Amino acid sequence: MRSRRNGTRLPERLPVVVLAALLLAGCGHGVKATKVRWDEQASQQVDVRDDRQARRHQRYQEIVRLAGDRYGRGQLDAAFGYARSARKLDPANPAAYTLQAVIEGRRGRQEAAGELYRRAAELAPGQGDVLNNYGAWLCANGHPAEALVWFDRALADAGYGARADALANAGGCALDAGQRERAGQDLRQALELAPDNVYALESMARSEFLQGRYFEARAFYQRRLAAAPATLSVLQLAIQIEERLGDRSAVSRYQQRLREEFPAGATSNSQG
Repeated sequence: MRSRRNGTRLPERLPVVVLAALLLAGCGHGVKATKVRWDEQASQQVDVRDDRQARRHQRYQEIVRLAGDRYGRGQLDAAFGYARSARKLDPANPAAYTLQAVIEGRRGRQEAAGELYRRAAELAPGQGDVLNNYGAWLCANGHPAEALVWFDRALADAGYGARADALANAGGCALDAGQRERAGQDLRQALELAPDNVYALESMARSEFLQGRYFEARAFYQRRLAAAPATLSVLQLAIQIEERLGDRSAVSRYQQRLREEFPAGATSNSQG
């Protein structure tokens, strides 16, 4: 994850949509995931009167579920292989591409992951979750302005059920791009839809901090900490906010948490 010049890490972006289904396969995660089932993302309209096509479609879903299961078990090579088989069976379905992208990202192969997210988006130009995935990758990898285009496309999908997540991603990304007015609008809309959206809350805390509104920033980071377990980025942000507010007791308390919960991050922060 990239670091800001002032030493505060950027908050962890919302998990891409595909992870919600992988969570159902057994992969735990500390933050709120988009509520989209993986088998639904893998589905396409199939003419049930065509037995051969129906069987092919069913086989595709079975393979994708196996890939998700292996991913949840940490068996990345096996998961990638199943996803490859799914791609061969139905090259026009974006689900397997997205799954391979998630796997490549976990392996640290970000360029390969980005290409797979892009390919999935090209295959599903009107599917909000797939477009949000690619936007999230772009923003996390240093392309915030370009990412906003893809979030807008995701939000244009009237049937997209995870609008709060896309708005939160767009707001945090707009903040990265220096578009503070848009950031505030998107983040507030996200919180209207999902008051406990952890990425939106942390991004709002960061936005208020950057604008010198430290009491408002405090309120948002406190809501963020109440909504989900702490991350390195939110504790670092809390320390900076409390330093500006002059609350040495709170600074010491969060510094202690940082040392206990993220010792490597605490060491890195002190050196920076």
